[in-house]
Amino acid sequence: MEPRVNYIIVGVFVLVLGVVSVGLVLWLGKTDYLDVYDQYQAYMHQSVSGLSVDSTVKYRGVEVGRVKEIALNPENPEEVRLTLDILRETPIKTDTVATLETQGLTGLATLNLEGGSRDAPKLEIAPGQEYPVIQTRPSLFFRLDMAISRLLSEQGISRLLSSLYALSENATAFTNEENRSKVEGILNDLSELSHALTRHNESIGQGIERASEAAENLAILTATVNENMPGLIARIHQSASAVKTVAEELARTGKGLETVVQDSRPDIQQFTRETLGEAGQLVTELRQLTSTLQRVADQIERTPDSLIYGRPPQPRGPGE
Repeated sequence: MEPRVNYIIVGVFVLVLGVVSVGLVLWLGKTDYLDVYDQYQAYMHQSVSGLSVDSTVKYRGVEVGRVKEIALNPENPEEVRLTLDILRETPIKTDTVATLETQGLTGLATLNLEGGSRDAPKLEIAPGQEYPVIQTRPSLFFRLDMAISRLLSEQGISRLLSSLYALSENATAFTNEENRSKVEGILNDLSELSHALTRHNESIGQGIERASEAAENLAILTATVNENMPGLIARIHQSASAVKTVAEELARTGKGLETVVQDSRPDIQQFTRETLGEAGQLVTELRQLTSTLQRVADQIERTPDSLIYGRPPQPRGPGE
């Protein structure tokens, strides 16, 4: 029985060691087989040196997948086709862009995904494609390299020399005798202005002090107005209320007068129809009476004794 027990212990030890080895391999490989990945493709127009299979794919700096395959595009040898395994929950949109980035001085490269606005639709497989194709953009170093290459090319150097020659010609034209005299005149004017300012330095200082005092007085006036403004506004409101009350009283008085006129209208109409005619006749009789009294007064003034003896007889005419 003892040899058989030893075999069982050895078998259990080998089984545990195998499981630990598999777990260690999985941990070292940093592979999570429980995650679900979707495959995408990207076509680069630049060199992908430093990028290798299983290189990291990041989305805004967050690791989301791996590079599965790197190969030349059989339809266009100027492009490099990258096949990518990306976590399914990664928001790959139609405006997502892939850029190759180099990690420091090591030369190792990663693929960084950027873009992907909230309102953009999800990237889908187009007709004739094996996988959805992510747009690409040249890296910063590639753009700098292309710019420097264009600058250092024969055509670029020729344009640079032409520009330098044109700049030197412009500088020579600017420094001719006429321009030098103008610049000298400007410098002389600036010197005179500086001397004038120096001579009037005291006056300028006094002006600045007066301006400062005016600003302080204005600030004091503003503070006073701000302090008295609430009371003034309250008084204005009181005056407005009083005016409103007077207007209401006048309106009520006008309504009362209108009522009185309406109530007195029949009497006024009767007075107009009857009394005015009689008053006119009375005025006429008073005028006649006044005329008679005037004549009597004239008569008494001419012959005062007529009050005692009466009216003198009329003189007789011829033949009476």
